[in-house]
Amino acid sequence: MMTITPEAITQIQISAQQSQAQGLPLRIAAERKADGHFHYQMGFDDAQQVGDVLLELDEVSVIIDADSAPLLQGAWLDFVDIEGQMEFVFMNPNDPHYRPPQA
Repeated sequence: MMTITPEAITQIQISAQQSQAQGLPLRIAAERKADGHFHYQMGFDDAQQVGDVLLELDEVSVIIDADSAPLLQGAWLDFVDIEGQMEFVFMNPNDPHYRPPQA
């Protein structure tokens, strides 16, 4: 389905603890906007719906809704330093604006 890096998993666990959401799965959603770019949303959610995909990753559960699943197929979620600021970053080859990182 999608890959979540160890750095992102660690930050998800920290975020769950800080927001008192331990034990709740992280819901990840993707939406294609009118101009073609992708918009991503994340939040802790315990309401699993019919058609949701549930991923169990290193003590972190992730829910992806049925509409988002095809858009996130093969995507990566990472937690990286961008100009001194730590941020979650989606690397998604399904997004027409995606450019792979340069070595």
